[in-house]
Parts: sequence; C-alpha cells; structure tokens
Amino acid sequence: MDSVDQGADNREKNSSSPFRLTLDPPRMTARIGIVTVSDRASRGEYEDKGGPAIHEYLAEVLTSPWEPVARVIPDDQPGIEATLISLCDDEGCCLVVTTGGTGPAVRDVTPEATEAVCAKMMPGFGELMRKVSLEKVATAILSRQTAGIRGRTLIVNLPGQPRAIRECLDAVFPAIPYCIDLIEGPFLTTDENRLKAFRPKK
Repeated sequence: MDSVDQGADNREKNSSSPFRLTLDPPRMTARIGIVTVSDRASRGEYEDKGGPAIHEYLAEVLTSPWEPVARVIPDDQPGIEATLISLCDDEGCCLVVTTGGTGPAVRDVTPEATEAVCAKMMPGFGELMRKVSLEKVATAILSRQTAGIRGRTLIVNLPGQPRAIRECLDAVFPAIPYCIDLIEGPFLTTDENRLKAFRPKK
C-alpha cells in the first residue's frame, strides 16, 4: 500500500474511532438570586440562616455551572420589589429564590411584592409546598408562598426555616429546570442520585 492510500485508510479508521474528540457547546453559567427577607437579619440583629440554607441546597443539587447573587433586605414591599426587579432585569438571574415574609403578620409582604413584579403567576408551586409542609406541621396552612415569572426569570418564595426550605425545595425543584427551559433560560442539570429534574421525553 502506498503512503497516500495508507493515509486515507488511517483517516477512515480514525473517523470511526469511539475515542474521537467531540466539543460540546459551552454551558452558560446560571445566575441565581438568593433573597433573605427579614427586618432583624437586615439590621444584623439575627443570623441569616435561610439564605445559607438555600445556597447549601443548590450546591448539593445542581451539577451545571451557577453562581449566587445574595441579598439580605428588610420586610418592606417597595424594597423587595426593587430587589426582585434588579436581580431579574439587571443581574440576569434565571431563578430568584426568596426566604421569609410569607406568613400572615403585618410585615409579611413577600408574596405581594412577588405578584407586583411578575407578569405570570405560577400558583402550583405554592400549592405543592403547602401540601408537603402540612404533612409536617398544621400551621403550614398559614404560609402564603407563591411563584411567578418576570421576563426570563422564575421567582419562588420559600418559608424562613432551613428545614422547611429543604422540604419545599425537594418538592418543587424537579420542575424548576424545565420551567427555566420554557422561559429560555440556561440549561440546569442536577445530581440525579440526589434529585432528578423532570423534562418530558422528546
């Protein structure tokens, strides 16, 4: 076999090799807002446990690249609205998760602020979270957390206690990556040994 034929033969073998180098498209780093809504935590009178609990959960579950954008703010509706708008519109977060301010107290206004800045509400998130929480504690019926969409961002309200945060995220997070797909956000993947994201089969 001459050198030309041998080169062509080698190229044919290499083209069918299972070890060919393939370049996957680069993954976009998802920015995720984590908002603690608490008068006392914002004044430094109370240790913020809700925000770190959300961060810990996301680090445990997500396998795709992401970075947190954290805020600690008081229970003030205009301030909450401004923070949510900034995280969605200026910071480019695909997901914003809040903790606190979802009860019936006078200063609990996180759901009102969320509804004020969202174009579409996603009531199923709150319904499922309350269902899961009611299996643990009767006072979960007092919780008013909800979710909504602003542009290409999903905003989800969570309760304030770390244990309740984890229980609620376990319930709703399987649907979050696909929801973000639908609003044209980055492709989120999860550790399937910990939590499997739901996406319909094509």
